[in-house]
Amino acid sequence: MGFRWIFLGLLLVAGGLRPSCVRAQAGAPLLRELVLRTDTASYQLSRHVLAVKGEPHLYFTYRRDDETADLLVYPQPDVRKPLRLVRSADFQLLDSLTLAADGTHYRAKLRFRDLTAAQFLRFTFTAPADTAGRPPLSQTVNLLPVTRTTLEFRPTDTELFVGEEKVFDIGSNNPKNVRTTGEWTRGQDIDYRLTQEKGQLRLHVLPNNVGTRILTVRPQTEKPFLTDNNRRLSYALPPIRQDFTVKASRLRFLSVDKKEITLVEATRRQGVELILDNGRTFDLRRTYRIEDQEEPGGELIAELYIRQYLTNDRVLCWLRVYNTHRQTDSYLYIKENDQAKYVTNFNISPKTTITALSVRHRGGDWTNNNAVNPGETVDVRLDGESLQRARFHFEDVQVVPSDSSIRSDASVVYRVQIPLTSDKKRINIFNAGQPTGFALAVREFQRPHPLDFVSITFGEAPRPVTRFNGPILYDRTISDVVFSFNAGGIDTEQQLYGKQYLTFDIRTQNSKGELIEMRTVDNVVVCPDGTSVRAAFYQDKQCQVGNISLNNLLSARKTHDLDDWSTIIITVRHTQSQYQEPGFSQKLELVLKRKIKFDIDVSFPGGLLTRKPGDTGFGSFGGISLAMLGQLSFYHPEKINRLRPYKVGAGFVALNAFNLNSSDTSVERDLGIVILGSVYPTRREAKLSFPLYLGGGWLLSRGKPFFLLGPGIGVRL
Repeated sequence: MGFRWIFLGLLLVAGGLRPSCVRAQAGAPLLRELVLRTDTASYQLSRHVLAVKGEPHLYFTYRRDDETADLLVYPQPDVRKPLRLVRSADFQLLDSLTLAADGTHYRAKLRFRDLTAAQFLRFTFTAPADTAGRPPLSQTVNLLPVTRTTLEFRPTDTELFVGEEKVFDIGSNNPKNVRTTGEWTRGQDIDYRLTQEKGQLRLHVLPNNVGTRILTVRPQTEKPFLTDNNRRLSYALPPIRQDFTVKASRLRFLSVDKKEITLVEATRRQGVELILDNGRTFDLRRTYRIEDQEEPGGELIAELYIRQYLTNDRVLCWLRVYNTHRQTDSYLYIKENDQAKYVTNFNISPKTTITALSVRHRGGDWTNNNAVNPGETVDVRLDGESLQRARFHFEDVQVVPSDSSIRSDASVVYRVQIPLTSDKKRINIFNAGQPTGFALAVREFQRPHPLDFVSITFGEAPRPVTRFNGPILYDRTISDVVFSFNAGGIDTEQQLYGKQYLTFDIRTQNSKGELIEMRTVDNVVVCPDGTSVRAAFYQDKQCQVGNISLNNLLSARKTHDLDDWSTIIITVRHTQSQYQEPGFSQKLELVLKRKIKFDIDVSFPGGLLTRKPGDTGFGSFGGISLAMLGQLSFYHPEKINRLRPYKVGAGFVALNAFNLNSSDTSVERDLGIVILGSVYPTRREAKLSFPLYLGGGWLLSRGKPFFLLGPGIGVRL
């Protein structure tokens, strides 16, 4: 057994490998040589090996964490094929381990992953068992990545103050490889610590003694570098030395973990827990005075009681506040025996208090009325004290971001959107989960809607009242005038109007314009129907159900009993007392139009020219006759109650009825049945007129037909 190990050692020496360079299992080693090539150099297992903690490592120099390398593997001549490289999380195989054309070695390409942070980096090779019964073999090659790290420290300001921390940037070609612990050194003229933030090395210095002092920084690396002609590893970078001028202490600013503190009874008596930067000279269980000026005799703002030190170079304190303070007013000075030691700053605000609430609707001005409507977007302003630090919340309401929002200690403005489906009558306002006592009152929209939802029927199909412009001439009997309402035409998804309060003014008058009857129906409430998203909130016993009949309102004369050319005047308008803005109004005039008129006229034709069959010409002008005619008058189709200047009638004519001279034989008296056409003056309502007659008839006494033409004097009964 001992001879076998001696023989193995001789083979390793003969093969150019040290016994400690590799680990092999189940017999002879797998590798005769291993070559790792980067873009700048090649590293061989037979030449570039260093011992780390008693184990050999193949070292190689890298410049990037994701360095790409070419791997050449030379197996022992008797090693069975194929050879395999075990995959690892520390590198990625770009090209698999492949046997070269000459069959003497294998080749692969790989990319390392985060070399600076990688630990226990190694290659593991395996060979399978063969048919001769020899077991599988494996061999591990430890890797040691090394890199050259440089530091550069060039401070622009070399003046320090005792007890005051100062931070400098340090330049480095590989900051990740510089070891940072975050712990301060102790007992030096200038203590320091190294930190790393977002890939930038930072040097924190804290002087302890005045005068010209030398800072000596001894940085360490995470990955080593080679010294003494690549024979020795080192983790210690060259020291950084820098001269500083250290001056006596000046007031140091101490930051606190809470910038907003509320002055209430609890913070005044019991105090609030506060974490403060360590002032170096703080004594445990001691109370320090905080004032708003550096000189003695300042106003007491608060008291600071030091409880204990914390591990992150901070202290835990009790802070009792007695007066308000704003950071913009001045700094706060922490004093010991009336002498300012440190400076800090934070806000001490009174308890958040709301004194007034104002609402501005879109396009309007600010008002103290807190009523809002569903689906509406409004601006809400809260006035009071210490409002900037408050966390206001509107119950079940979305706050809309706005560029016009205002936020100060005295006033805050929010733009809020009231949900269309809000089922609350009040939207409470909370501060940090606690009710403030202020709320928005949710009221249904009550805006006047155009009157197109009101329809009227007077013998035809219902039509919206907004379609009627000017008088309507109706030539048939109006049995009734009915008002109906389209409750589904009030609210839409985009616009809500709410209940509509209407007033109906009704007046009837005859053809002469004389008043017959007047009625006013107040507060007819029309509610949006179930298609509205707010239908459930409009339920009211006052809502109009069904139609409104005009005949049910009239008592003197019904619509079907009105005379010709009578007028029904209806005015539909919003009840103004129910709205804050002007409503709509629509006036409708229904005129009972007639085409013809039958009347009995009595006239006194005079100077008539008559002609009978067989006469050679017209006789002399006759005297004054008497005519009683039933006549048809014709109305102008485009004018109200205006007759045309002609009539057609039939009746009796007593020729020469007013000639009382019975001895005059030349006067022919007779009674005739006539059909006459007459032309009348167009004066309105004239009782006495002078028409012209033309017509013919039958003489009863002579039994002959005759024709007549002439003027007359007409009397209207």
